Amino acid sequence: MTGSIARLSIKPRVPGEVGLPKGAVPVLRIEVSGAEGDYNHYRTTELHDDPEQALLLVTEDLLSQLNAAGWPVQPGDLGENLTLRGIPEAMLKPGVRMTIGPIALEVTKACDPCANLYHLPYVGREKGPGFLKATVGRRGWYARVLIGGEIRTDASVVFNPAG
Repeated sequence: MTGSIARLSIKPRVPGEVGLPKGAVPVLRIEVSGAEGDYNHYRTTELHDDPEQALLLVTEDLLSQLNAAGWPVQPGDLGENLTLRGIPEAMLKPGVRMTIGPIALEVTKACDPCANLYHLPYVGREKGPGFLKATVGRRGWYARVLIGGEIRTDASVVFNPAG
C-alpha cells in the first residue's frame, strides 16, 4: 500500500508551554531519536528518549473518525510528527514497516491518550474526560526510526502491512 505525508509537525521546547498542538513544517529531519527540533517532555524525562517512541504517526483516516464523532481535531493536535494520507487507520499495528523517501520506520505501539489533550482549545477541563474516552485506541501510533533522513510534505509513504 502507498500513501503520502499530509503534514510534518514539531513543537520546539518552549518553557511553560505543553507540546500540543504541534506546528507544521515543510521539511523534517528524522533521526533515530526522533524529529529534529521537536521536544516531548514526557518522552525526554520519563521515558529517557525511548527509541520505541521516537515519532508519533496519525492518519487522516483517524482524524476523520474523530471529526465525525464531533471532535474538530486537526493535523498536529494529537501531537503527531507525521500525518499520513491514504493509509487506513486499521492498517497500522506493531511490527508494520514503512519507508518515506530515505527513512524507514517500524510501528511499535499505540499511543495512549493523556491529560495534555485537555490543553486543546476545543477540549478543556469540562470536555476532557469525554475526549480522552473518544481517543482511547485512537490517539495514533508510535514508531521507531530504522533509518533516518530528511523528508518533505507530500513525500510518498510505501507501507508494508506484513511488517
